[in-house]
Amino acid sequence: MDTPEIDSSTRARILHLVVEAGPVSVLELAHDLDLTPAGVRRHIAALEDAGQVAVHSGRPAGSQGRGRPARRYVATLSAQAALDCTYAELAEQALGYLAQVAGEQAVEEFAERRAADLEASLEPAVDGAPGLRDRTERLASALSTEGYAASVRSVPGGMAVQLCQGHCPVRDVAARYPALCEAETRALSRLLGVHVQRLSTLASGGHVCTTHVPVAALGVGTSPSRGGSATAHRPTGRRTAAVEGDR
Repeated sequence: MDTPEIDSSTRARILHLVVEAGPVSVLELAHDLDLTPAGVRRHIAALEDAGQVAVHSGRPAGSQGRGRPARRYVATLSAQAALDCTYAELAEQALGYLAQVAGEQAVEEFAERRAADLEASLEPAVDGAPGLRDRTERLASALSTEGYAASVRSVPGGMAVQLCQGHCPVRDVAARYPALCEAETRALSRLLGVHVQRLSTLASGGHVCTTHVPVAALGVGTSPSRGGSATAHRPTGRRTAAVEGDR
């Protein structure tokens, strides 16, 4: 029989994967974590009782609507809050003070500078990728290293993918200051060299930040050019002619 310590460790692994890959089924969790489905169901039940995971009501992408789909799970807002180790309240107060003494424009400039710093840290991981799909995969991996629990999901038809971020370090602050999300989306556009669109965000109540990436926009196997018409120059503290991925 597993000890409480082992149970806690396994449960944490399951919750982390639900955050990263959700909506996800018990069978998918069991396969990815090399556990038995029965064992995963036991841990999922405990996580449900603790209010950390919930059943996702929608069908998975590509479902034809026949038969009863397997239950798929997502992390709850309380689980997101538990995983978030940032000082959200202090950050929100700081931005509120900045807006009060310098105006909302100062908050937007801060958001752009933060996005530029994130872009600079992610750029080495995506440069040199042979195609837009590969570039998106590399970006997801780099974002995960930064704590965003990112993954890439295919969209039926093969013309686009979804870049999903299961965790956001500034979720609570971005709920009040959406300029943080908007600036981050523009940074993703610049990194990928193509117009992207945010479909949902954790800050607005979604279970994941979802960004639509049209991987066929530049042709299969074509590496997007950072200096081409689809991209923007990197910011230098002020907004530049960035690709508007969220407007």
